[in-house]
Amino acid sequence: MLLASRPALSITQARNLQLAAQGLLTAPRRRATRQDLLQCIERMHLLQIDTIHVVARSPYLVLFSRLGAYPPAWLDAALAGGLIFETWAHEACFAPMADVLLHRSYNRHARVHWGLKRAQAHIASHRPQLDALLAHIHAHGPVKSSDFKRTDGNGGGWWGWKDEKRLLETLFATGDLMVARRDRFQRVYDLAQRVCPALPDAPMPDAAEVHQHFIEKAVLALGIAQAGWINDYFRQKPRLKDHDLDPLVARGALQRVDVKGWHRPGYVHHRHAGLLQKAMDGRLRATHTTLLSPFDPLVWDRDRASTLWGFDYRIECYTPEEKRTYGYFVLPILHRGKLVGRLDAKAHRTQGVFEIKALYAEQDRVLDDTALSAVAGAIQRCAHWHGTPEVRVQRTEPAGLLPRLRDQLRDTA
Repeated sequence: MLLASRPALSITQARNLQLAAQGLLTAPRRRATRQDLLQCIERMHLLQIDTIHVVARSPYLVLFSRLGAYPPAWLDAALAGGLIFETWAHEACFAPMADVLLHRSYNRHARVHWGLKRAQAHIASHRPQLDALLAHIHAHGPVKSSDFKRTDGNGGGWWGWKDEKRLLETLFATGDLMVARRDRFQRVYDLAQRVCPALPDAPMPDAAEVHQHFIEKAVLALGIAQAGWINDYFRQKPRLKDHDLDPLVARGALQRVDVKGWHRPGYVHHRHAGLLQKAMDGRLRATHTTLLSPFDPLVWDRDRASTLWGFDYRIECYTPEEKRTYGYFVLPILHRGKLVGRLDAKAHRTQGVFEIKALYAEQDRVLDDTALSAVAGAIQRCAHWHGTPEVRVQRTEPAGLLPRLRDQLRDTA
């Protein structure tokens, strides 16, 4: 039963509130600028990094979904210019440089993460090598792991890192090194005080204080959230319950709201009071159609995606092929406030081809001609941005969508 004393929203209003907070409610009205890119990262607070590039690498795609076509080099320049930095948070993420002390404090004192745990284990057994590497960087400047030749004949993913890569990642996790820039997406490491000269003299905030900041930032980024969703954004421990948020509600930082169909209250940050009122008045209208990265904040929490969006989504690129349901790198399709399907895609850059291995429409979402035209337009815009303007569709589910989608793609090409 909804409580009359609290604001009440429909599920559509709650979705639109989250889309507005995430910058996904409406399509961009003008060509993006560098400042737009920075504001986009500031709004999300985190931009997750992943190296898979069968389409675009995830951070670039997350920004495209919100900004439209923009030069990917702008993100690289923001990192090299010290406007953003890399940190362990939700996972490996870019974050605004204004938050560097919050992350350093939390990573040092409170965060429980596999990357940090592995670094701590490595410190005890490799202190002389770590000191030698720090001395080398101090004397000779930034390095990347490819500057060091392997001698063991191995290679591969993180399990096959050579010694220098492990040492560099350990010093990155401890905060001694930061990522100064990326060279063809490979990390270039330098001393933290050279990447962020203000660090040595800046007081480190208290971890408990940072914990509260991250709770607020998570709710602010999400627009609306249940208590149990909040900790996942910055990967805080433990999972929150409603009573944990009583102090923030009492001092007015957060407001409890009801959403029709939810058995638990939602929370909205006081800075979104205007958006909340617009949502309740029906003045937030979702009009954007775009493709999302598998690592987009909108869908990276499976429980939230299911409860808020009715979209059961699992990232399958780390799942053995025989256990995948949809494909290796499947892009959720956002259309006018609903997640209407998924796209198993691959960009063949040298051939200029954007391959759609399969498009899966959600069973309860009807893709009429208007919706399918919007989806085709979103695919074509993404393909052009990749430099792969020729779109080839292999199959759809249901199969009857295939000729209609091909027709729509020809009309939008």
